Amino acid sequence: MTNDILNIVVFSLLGLGVLFAVIRFIKGPKLSDRVVALDTFNMIVIGVIAVLAAVFQNSLYLDIAMVYAILAFLETVVFARYVEGKNDDNR
Repeated sequence: MTNDILNIVVFSLLGLGVLFAVIRFIKGPKLSDRVVALDTFNMIVIGVIAVLAAVFQNSLYLDIAMVYAILAFLETVVFARYVEGKNDDNR
């Protein structure tokens, strides 16, 4: 019973974090804010996958979380390079 309540609280907080990250991604106001919001969203999704691994007691989810983390890191690097290149054009 206590474990179920704890799961509800954890998933609710993770969902709230996803909501705030999506709002920041949509509102901006700058492109760099959107990149940070996307990175935050990816980290929260990795946390959700890790919590699912604990809830279902299946280590396959941890492998999925590691692959997702690598792809999210590469995505962040690509967007950061894009933002950096976009700032060079404005000089």
